[in-house]
Amino acid sequence: MHMFARWLVRMAIVLIIAALVVGFWKKDEIKRLLAVNSLFSEETIVFNFSNMNQAFLHRDVYRGDGPVSDLPRGTGIELPQAVHEWITERSVTSLLVLKRGVIVHESYHLGTGPEDRRISWSMAKSFLSALVGILVTNGEIDSLESPVTKYAPALSGTAYDGATIRDVLHMASGVKFDEDYLDPKSDINRMGRVLALGGTMDDFTTSITGTISRPGDKWKYVSIDTHVIAMVVRGATGRDLPTLLSEFVIAPLGLEASPYYLTDGVGVAFALGGLNMRTRDYARFGLMFEQNGSYGNTQVVPADWVSVSTQPTAPTEVGKTGYGYQWWVPNGANTGVFMARGVYGQYIYIDQTLDTVIVTTGADRKFRDVGVSDRNIAIFRTIATAL
Repeated sequence: MHMFARWLVRMAIVLIIAALVVGFWKKDEIKRLLAVNSLFSEETIVFNFSNMNQAFLHRDVYRGDGPVSDLPRGTGIELPQAVHEWITERSVTSLLVLKRGVIVHESYHLGTGPEDRRISWSMAKSFLSALVGILVTNGEIDSLESPVTKYAPALSGTAYDGATIRDVLHMASGVKFDEDYLDPKSDINRMGRVLALGGTMDDFTTSITGTISRPGDKWKYVSIDTHVIAMVVRGATGRDLPTLLSEFVIAPLGLEASPYYLTDGVGVAFALGGLNMRTRDYARFGLMFEQNGSYGNTQVVPADWVSVSTQPTAPTEVGKTGYGYQWWVPNGANTGVFMARGVYGQYIYIDQTLDTVIVTTGADRKFRDVGVSDRNIAIFRTIATAL
């Protein structure tokens, strides 16, 4: 009996030591997994969204060696009372308004500041769209009608086999993917755990085999489509996304600080939502699109791509928010009104007809409540027309 007891003690010690060894060896993965599990908690969400590089693998997107471009500051505007109420209700962390390229309002909230590099979430998709337009124009991607497998052959035999680049840009791939952020078992949350534990986004994407429709037939917002676009971009150029984005999009804008991408375990950029930038730098990108792809003396993105990518050409339901090539188009909006949008209240709202760009970042844990999205757009329209 005593021998058995001593054996149990020895086994317990061995297991404790083994657990400590594994814990030390996997401490970074465990830290990232814990970060995922608490990322959106009420107590930490604001801090987390300004400090994603403290918990996740990441990689800088070089801003270039040019000077910081000027964003002149004009006479400040008095925001309507409804906007002040909305800032509080929606847990807005920053709000910046450009009118004719001049800052007429800039404010930071909930302890954030102008030097915070805030997570873009799905606003990052619109940055990737800009890069695709450049690569199509310079011939490195031959056509939007090309199958994604032409440039990303690893997708052969997966749910993406048969989808064109245009289908996937439109979020009309037909792929079965559950984007419920509130369900821990959803595909989007499984993907988050892959990212946290150092897995590879390519492997996760090529494991998807289920479909809900033929490519091109039905619009369904699935963020993993954007990773497929990133695979196409990497396959077409033989280069990584941070380097390409730096050269073709970021450096010409003269940003204040280098952005960074969250990455998977092999350094591949989290293209569908992992870009982190200062609010004023998001505004520079928005201003470039508001100016038909031109910034300073440089045509950064081809004007025809700006036009076509921001039209509601995806097969969305009638009467619903429209979608272009990774850009949103508000229901009933005039031509020239479009937006980049990310979960929890991230927006770059552009109204070319009123020469206005509005950037907002947020930590809105109720962003999916009924009417919130429509209310946000209404506030942007209120601001734009009040200038």
